[in-house]
Amino acid sequence: MSEKNEKNDKNGTIRIDKWLWAARFFKTRSLATHAVELGRVLQNEQRIKPAHSVKAGDLIEVQHGEQIWQIKVLRVSDVRGSAAVAQTMYEETAESLAKRSKAAEDRKYFREPAAQLQGRPTKRDRRQIDFTRG
Repeated sequence: MSEKNEKNDKNGTIRIDKWLWAARFFKTRSLATHAVELGRVLQNEQRIKPAHSVKAGDLIEVQHGEQIWQIKVLRVSDVRGSAAVAQTMYEETAESLAKRSKAAEDRKYFREPAAQLQGRPTKRDRRQIDFTRG
């Protein structure tokens, strides 16, 4: 274990962007930093900066795409490990789990027609949207 990892373990804190990357919420640390800067990550229901420290027991809300996780930090680590190890770093709240499963079920039965579009809709896209609306 490096000196840097030992220091974080002794203090029990780490930067939020590093923790999000290590817990595998984001593929890269720069994506995690960007999400925190845009306000898509809340710690204890407050906006934070990427250098803000996180410790065990903190409640974090992460919005990534259409998914929103509300999690409790169980363990702090700045080393990105396997997915199985990453899942031991946090615990999702029961309320969040219920919301995400309901949202997944809703997406299964209904897809927003405009969600597939990128940029300005073409004439054909507008016709399909009008057709689905009735």
